[in-house]
Amino acid sequence: MMTLKPLADNVVIKSCEAEETTKSGIVLASTAKEKPQIAEVVAVGEGGMVDGKEIKMTVKAGDKVIAAKYAGTEIKLDGVEYTILRQSEILAIVE
Repeated sequence: MMTLKPLADNVVIKSCEAEETTKSGIVLASTAKEKPQIAEVVAVGEGGMVDGKEIKMTVKAGDKVIAAKYAGTEIKLDGVEYTILRQSEILAIVE
């Protein structure tokens, strides 16, 4: 099994499962589901100097975050889908 170690200010996230039903109880087909914006942080880069600026990482592995809808690069590793994005593309930490 491979592991991902992001570099600089990059973060690896894994999307949380999308809702199977609407609030009114209608079951959604897999094609009708939107890509979930809430994800779990799997791995975090070390930060440091990026483009001449000091970047401090404020997210950590295990955090639930909301990422920009079309942010990052999607990859599939060992059958699991991940997204690699910059910390600046994370909009909020869900507490």
